[in-house]
Amino acid sequence: MFRQKVLVSALLTVPAVIYSSMLQDLLGYTAPEFPGSNWVAAVFATAVFAYGGPVFLRGGVSEIKARQPGMMLLISLGLIVAFVASVATQFGLIDVDLWFELATLVTVMLVGHWLEMRAVGRAQGALAALAELLPDDAERLDADGEPTTVAIAELAEDDIVLVRAGGRVPVDGTITDGAAELDESMITGESRPVAKKVDDAVVAGTVSTDSSIRIRVDATGDDTALAGIQRLVEEAQSSHSRAQAMADRFAGWLLYAAIGSGLLTFVVWMALGEPANAVERTVTVLVIACPHALGLAIPLTIAVSTSVAASSGILIKDRLALEGMRRVDVVLFDKTGTLTAGEHEVTDLAVAGVDEHRLLTLASAVEAESEHPLARAIIARTGQDDAVGRGSDHRSLAGRGVTATVGGVETAVGGPALLEDRGVEVPEALAETTEQWRERGASVLHVIADGEVVGAFAMEDAIRPESADAVRALADVGIQTAMITGDAQQVADSVADALGIDEVFAEVLPEDKDSKVTELQGRGRRVAMVGDGVNDAPALARADVGIAIGAGTDVAMESAGVVLASSDPRSVLGVLKLSKASYTKMIQNLTWGAGYNLIAIPLAAGVLAFAGITLSPAVGAIIMSASTVIVAANAQLLRRVDLDRDRLCGQG
Repeated sequence: MFRQKVLVSALLTVPAVIYSSMLQDLLGYTAPEFPGSNWVAAVFATAVFAYGGPVFLRGGVSEIKARQPGMMLLISLGLIVAFVASVATQFGLIDVDLWFELATLVTVMLVGHWLEMRAVGRAQGALAALAELLPDDAERLDADGEPTTVAIAELAEDDIVLVRAGGRVPVDGTITDGAAELDESMITGESRPVAKKVDDAVVAGTVSTDSSIRIRVDATGDDTALAGIQRLVEEAQSSHSRAQAMADRFAGWLLYAAIGSGLLTFVVWMALGEPANAVERTVTVLVIACPHALGLAIPLTIAVSTSVAASSGILIKDRLALEGMRRVDVVLFDKTGTLTAGEHEVTDLAVAGVDEHRLLTLASAVEAESEHPLARAIIARTGQDDAVGRGSDHRSLAGRGVTATVGGVETAVGGPALLEDRGVEVPEALAETTEQWRERGASVLHVIADGEVVGAFAMEDAIRPESADAVRALADVGIQTAMITGDAQQVADSVADALGIDEVFAEVLPEDKDSKVTELQGRGRRVAMVGDGVNDAPALARADVGIAIGAGTDVAMESAGVVLASSDPRSVLGVLKLSKASYTKMIQNLTWGAGYNLIAIPLAAGVLAFAGITLSPAVGAIIMSASTVIVAANAQLLRRVDLDRDRLCGQG
């Protein structure tokens, strides 16, 4: 809508500028004449005012009602004064022709407003993305146990629904029959599937990875955990809407200065007995006070910053996030998928009675037909295509593991539940090793061949190699780091120790993550939250700056003010550097825009008229246009900012 307003207003402004009598006199040219040509500027400028002006007039009224005078009210004042003065001039009452100024003011302010709105990408997208996690319908079981497909809205408490292998859980509920490993990463952000059995609770939006289960409905609609996350996101997002932009604060101060200067100008010139000068100079003061450069100072800076960031894989969605990043003093990282890869890999293995090659051959053959994340990790570690697929009679044991016959040997791979189910003891030497793995938070899978444990794998979510660089570089610029995760304390401590993280929040429930952000803010800290999961969405929205990893969920990306296209946490340093650089440009542009007004307003008021120095409306308008060009050129210098991750982290 605003792009269209900009284009139409720009087209209508051209004849208004060409036929402006003030510009013709000032620049010494004559526009083509024809009957009624003296009305061209008035007609086209009025059309621009009527078409594009209401946006700012409504905004000005809103600022009056909110008692928060800002940019919109200052622009509205300039528009109304320019229109009224130009109409009076057209009918010969005064001599202050500002038709071209009126048209260009509307167009330039629309450009700034459009750039600003385009840069602000956060809205209700996060809530829509959350809603998409739920299936449209569910399979409800009747009294005979036969499934019937119904809409989720038709489900009621105590209904029994069937969730097939690979299917998404439609409601919060309790398992009444079956067992499965559920992928809860879209809710918790944690990559490890969770084993669920009868009487265990399940959450809407999660996925049964390996088996069918029957669930008794405990909560639907607004009562589900997913709906609770939606409410948290909405609440946290709305908390930012009360923040005033920097330019609005400047504009508020300038508004009072303009009105005060205008009244003083009128009173003084009337007291001197020169009513014509009183009107002309008052109008000139009020029009010159209208913030061409000030109105573009921040939108242009944000637009250039957004472009620079995008070329480095950083998407700036919210201008307040970019403004606020420079004040951040602690960065809170989600662990899984942010500091870690979010996928398990084999980090250690141990053997008992077989060699390493034999262990990998047995395990990969058993896991060859499994889509389980841990199975894929074992096959990736094997790296031997000829070893995969030799097993037969593959069977999945829900919540325990997988079995197959490999070369005539009955082989099984699984965790502690499999050992208990088979009544198998782990050799003492192997048990000591696996216990050390568990102490550091690793998952342990055992390989059983012919009823004996022949080896084990340590499975861990690998730390990204770039994470240590990011943490160290943040420390070098005086910013502390913290980590938050739903994982056990020992897992979190292991990762934190490896990276040099300052503070750890472990075993945090999904619904409590944003409360940890609030806790840090309560200590007077300004928090940037970096995450990728659905459960990170409220925390991302609550933080002073929310930064989403681009490989994460749609909800996380919609809730954040900044999105990193890559999964490289070092990009956080780029956001920080760009924030500081763009803030510097904002201050420079605002200083120039405000400084122009501080000089031009007294001259327009006629304080040096006694010395023969005055500022006519035409000259003031030209200088105003020049200030706009300077602001635009200065903003372009942001393109020199280097956001290369290696150089930012001292690797280049």
